[in-house]
Amino acid sequence: MQFKPTEIADVVMVEPRVLGDERGYFMESFRQDIFSREIPGVNFIQDNESSSLYGVLRGLHYQLPPFAQAKLVRVVTGRVLDVCVDIRSNSPDFGRHVAVELSGENKRQVFIPGGFAHGFLVLSSHAVFQYKVDQVYSRDHERGIAWDDPRLGIDWGIGRDEMTLSDKDAANPHLEDAEIF
Repeated sequence: MQFKPTEIADVVMVEPRVLGDERGYFMESFRQDIFSREIPGVNFIQDNESSSLYGVLRGLHYQLPPFAQAKLVRVVTGRVLDVCVDIRSNSPDFGRHVAVELSGENKRQVFIPGGFAHGFLVLSSHAVFQYKVDQVYSRDHERGIAWDDPRLGIDWGIGRDEMTLSDKDAANPHLEDAEIF
């Protein structure tokens, strides 16, 4: 596995070594010993998976402490634009975001520490999205930020008329009105 920094401190691109031939491919999608050497102090406790159709935007979600979640995200099938926003109020990168395309073909993964809002938009006809978390879900600590907050300046790559959002995600507040870290 290769661990590559992104433009925001603590957000790391993880590129697994893929061994392929005419039969298909094999890769280690996660190995605790290698991961811990590169990103110490994270203990994943749960794996989650979602299936979504083209234009589905999920996010931008996060949980407040003590249930803040670090995530390791990847796409098994399809293609998404994956976005994380630094919402750590004391961070020099506060309000900045990292946006990367993840796909079943490129096999990239992104490590997102606690203190970031996260979301993704499906760019293919269908996508299966998997992620590890280091903290359980807590409805009482769940929060969100508006996907279209102009302060964030996220270019999602498609128009609002092509997107499908949950009612909850469509009603998320802008960063300046959100409860953050």
